[in-house]
Amino acid sequence: MSQDLHATRDRLREGGTSAAAELARCLAAARSPACAGAFLSLDETVAAPSAPDRPLAGLAVSVKDLFDVAGQVTAAGSIVLSDAEPARGDAVAVARLKAAGGTVIGRTHMTEFAFSGVGVNPHHATPANPADPAVARIPGGSSSGAAVSVAAGAAFIGLGSDTGGSIRIPAALCGIVGFKSTARFVPLDGALPLSPTLDTVCAMTRTVRDAVLAHEVLAARTVERSDRPLSAWRLAVPRTQMLDQLDDTVARAFDRAIAALRAAGARVDEIALDPIRDLGAIQATGGFAAAESYAWHRHLLARRGADYDPRVRMRIERGAAMKAYEYIDLCEARQRWIGAVAAATQGYDALLSPTVPIVAPPIAQVAPGAGRDEEFFRINALLLRNTSVVNMLDGCALSLPCHAAGELPVGLMVWQGALRDDTVLNIGLQAEAVLASLKA
Repeated sequence: MSQDLHATRDRLREGGTSAAAELARCLAAARSPACAGAFLSLDETVAAPSAPDRPLAGLAVSVKDLFDVAGQVTAAGSIVLSDAEPARGDAVAVARLKAAGGTVIGRTHMTEFAFSGVGVNPHHATPANPADPAVARIPGGSSSGAAVSVAAGAAFIGLGSDTGGSIRIPAALCGIVGFKSTARFVPLDGALPLSPTLDTVCAMTRTVRDAVLAHEVLAARTVERSDRPLSAWRLAVPRTQMLDQLDDTVARAFDRAIAALRAAGARVDEIALDPIRDLGAIQATGGFAAAESYAWHRHLLARRGADYDPRVRMRIERGAAMKAYEYIDLCEARQRWIGAVAAATQGYDALLSPTVPIVAPPIAQVAPGAGRDEEFFRINALLLRNTSVVNMLDGCALSLPCHAAGELPVGLMVWQGALRDDTVLNIGLQAEAVLASLKA
């Protein structure tokens, strides 16, 4: 993988490269076969600002098609919004990236309306996962193009969103870093909603230190660094459900990662975390995403429903059946559940889980088409199972690569409840250093 943002910024400041040269390199990567389909639109005429002293130093960032960019149409991967009025201004997240010296090079592919973890879209060709040049595998979603743009070297930061795992799933499958912050840290203004209760504006990067920087820019806050050694953190591996149905590659990589962390001095306990079993019953009436997306889409569905991805439409329309009292019950049950998880994890700084239980399957296995819907929904549920726990928790989570050289990418998820972002990031920095030896 190409150098990360920090290393490239250092070279810029030392005179070893220029913003224009780095931009040209990123645009070339965006046009390369490894990045095919990742961008729905690419700005070939963009010029890098002279911003060596700003945090992003003029370096390339990509923007998921979910976010407003002044003068551009925000279509959210759909065709039903393709004729909408161009945005009058930038989304808050886009404006913050630009103000920090980021150069927006284009809008990236996504699952239509951000409603799946797979990354396929019948309206636009699905970008293949760059991790396997031999087999066209899914990139993960919904921030599919954002992940490919970072993994293929076209962007240093891929701006996306995470409602049930849409940053961490593609990060894990593509072998990069994805950080879902506590949702309240980054304003949603200018981002087309899926579920305002769960939606989080966040990003993918090449390294954890870049994830820290991206979070600081997007959240307009400074992460408090810690010099505590790895042995000073108390970590836990929840057994309940999050270790179920792991494929062989994920199981090996996760076990190896936990062993490496323990060998480096980390204290890692296994715990049951039984409240996770309650999530199915809590969300039996459809959950926040179905109800809240239907509220936003109902009029558009009445006019243009036939033009939606049928799989996305099916999931949105589940929300039509939810009654007001069921939604209120869901809100109250969520708060009780958050309290139960907090009680069960008291004393632990963070939890460790596989980000997703499987490696990226071939696109052909789940591509739009007759006879593949059942497999699509099975894969989608597996991909979302672990990551969505954190969204319901109103928590924060980091996915970082933990596979060995020669293996398909596997993500290790470091996670905790709300406002524990700095702890998760500090542990992630140390874990990344330990796991780097696995790739040697």
